[in-house]
Amino acid sequence: MSDSDVAVVMHIDENLSDAEIQHLEHELSDCQGIRAACVAETARHLMVIDYDPQEVYSGAILDTVQDQGYHAELIGF
Repeated sequence: MSDSDVAVVMHIDENLSDAEIQHLEHELSDCQGIRAACVAETARHLMVIDYDPQEVYSGAILDTVQDQGYHAELIGF
């Protein structure tokens, strides 16, 4: 993990199945600059994404999720 890594929280509007969550976590984790993407079992609408802002912008992460057909927004921005 780089010294410049940060985390962003994303709210996903849809009720995702376990398979959809796993697929989305995997897709994001494969993106350059993203270190991890995780949805908690108790908060299935919230995803925490660890990333290096020198490699990827938070807006690009949101675009990746929206391009998958999901309605989502970053929290705290």
